[in-house]
Amino acid sequence: MKRELYEEVKEKALALYEKAHIVLTQEEKDNLEVADLGLNDIYRTGIQIVTYVNTDLCCGKEMCLLPHQTCPEHIHAPIPEKDYIGKEETFRCRYGIVYVYVDRGDPTPDPKVQPPKGDEAYYTAKHEIILHPGEQYTMVPNTRHWFQSGPEGAIVSEFSTPSHDELDIFTDPRIDRMPVVED
Repeated sequence: MKRELYEEVKEKALALYEKAHIVLTQEEKDNLEVADLGLNDIYRTGIQIVTYVNTDLCCGKEMCLLPHQTCPEHIHAPIPEKDYIGKEETFRCRYGIVYVYVDRGDPTPDPKVQPPKGDEAYYTAKHEIILHPGEQYTMVPNTRHWFQSGPEGAIVSEFSTPSHDELDIFTDPRIDRMPVVED
């Protein structure tokens, strides 16, 4: 991702955090992660993240989705050499609406949102959970999931066991989880 686009998206994300009354330190603002996932289509597929803490025991993040932005389908798989059974995570909506799709439960017959056009084959989780501000949902380890914001974007707090983002397994093989910003 080009530096100019990174800065543009970062500013939009920071404005959304502010609109949601999420107070961030200057250091958190400076270190905001803008992940286009290597697809170079950040407004359609991507996520912006502030990580508060990520230790051997727990992780806390604020995730920002711009309007209709999708975090693509993935799983936090076990890591045997780390004695890690996969990530358990709770999503709590702080602002906007977030549509979460998981591979547990019956497929939702008439989902409110659709995967990004042309990428439908990479979205297999079909059970819909809709989160409004103040609502939350907990995913057990090894839950394949993806999520998308509504028209005003969304801020979602994540409380979880340790996060190993670099090892997330995405359904779409084109995805590179770790962002690269070029000057």
